[in-house]
Amino acid sequence: MRTAELDYDFDPSLVATEPAHPRHAARLMVVDRAARSIVHATVRDLPSFLRTGDELVVNRTSVLRARILVKDSATGRASEGLLLEPTARAGAWRMLLRQAKRFAAGARLQLVDHTGRTTDDAVELVARDGEAWIARLAPGALGGDVATMLERSGHTPLPPYILKARRDAGVAVDDDEDRAEYETVYADRAARGSVAAPTASLHFTEDLLARIHAMSIPTREVVLHVGAGTFKPVEVDDLADHPMHTESYRVPHATVAALAAADAARAAGRARLVAVGTTTVRALESLPSPVSAASGAGHDGLTNILISPGHRFRYVDALLTNFHLPRSTLLALVGAFLDAGSDGRGRGGGMELLRTAYATAVRERYRFYSYGDAMLIV
Repeated sequence: MRTAELDYDFDPSLVATEPAHPRHAARLMVVDRAARSIVHATVRDLPSFLRTGDELVVNRTSVLRARILVKDSATGRASEGLLLEPTARAGAWRMLLRQAKRFAAGARLQLVDHTGRTTDDAVELVARDGEAWIARLAPGALGGDVATMLERSGHTPLPPYILKARRDAGVAVDDDEDRAEYETVYADRAARGSVAAPTASLHFTEDLLARIHAMSIPTREVVLHVGAGTFKPVEVDDLADHPMHTESYRVPHATVAALAAADAARAAGRARLVAVGTTTVRALESLPSPVSAASGAGHDGLTNILISPGHRFRYVDALLTNFHLPRSTLLALVGAFLDAGSDGRGRGGGMELLRTAYATAVRERYRFYSYGDAMLIV
């Protein structure tokens, strides 16, 4: 696939700087692959596009406060960093650091919390690793694990495009607000490991979930810890040459059993697996095929799956997602799903339908990206 196929004309003023209030008030574009039709609704209308027999699959990961403001305890030099992923070395992470070359291995950088207070929590720079640093996280006197340390001294890891859009619009939002907004209502705090939110899930409220469950539509869960690579633009001409990021995932036995039990009903068209978000799709499509619940265990591991047109979807029949960055692997995944028929096999024309949907979204002034509006593909 040529990367140029993932371009589209975009108006930067459409970047959402905050979510809809309430969350389910966001707009919803419903795209029917078979009818090649587009319907405009709101997320609160989602139950009317679902049916008894469907099963909702959600990503219950929780977001680390992985954006950090730091101050060199020796020189007083300040900077900003983003934790990317843990390394094999205990307590060490890969970390992007602004003006990285101005710092040296061995530097101890104290964390500055969201109130502007310099804390005794710190990161210690170990060695350069390409564009990143390997850094050891060093909790201060209050101790605790990485998640606990970052909860008190880190910042909400909003994507750079939201921060830029806020600066351009002169919008200021307190980090306490973002801490609440940039987390899903069903996040499992014990599964805190993402450096970005599974953004399609941000549209759900307790009321919306209750209405869906009242239709006898169960919620199944996976956990995929979202990495910063999810936002990395594709910078090569051929998508196949893109160095795909790796993320850890877990699909518990209960979900595996539900997938296995739903096979016959899905084949007969009586049931659909509705994936909430591209991260859920990545976890499900990383499973072996066929999936079996006989072992009594779930599946977990690392995935660097790259889903693009031609992919045969095995465990996803409908997809709720946001509007994504151009030249991104997320956009390629959505194009692949639009390209697929109800049996998961390619029917062709998916990228054309994707371009039509995105041109419509721009013309109708849908709100884009992490805090933006949603698209349901059936």
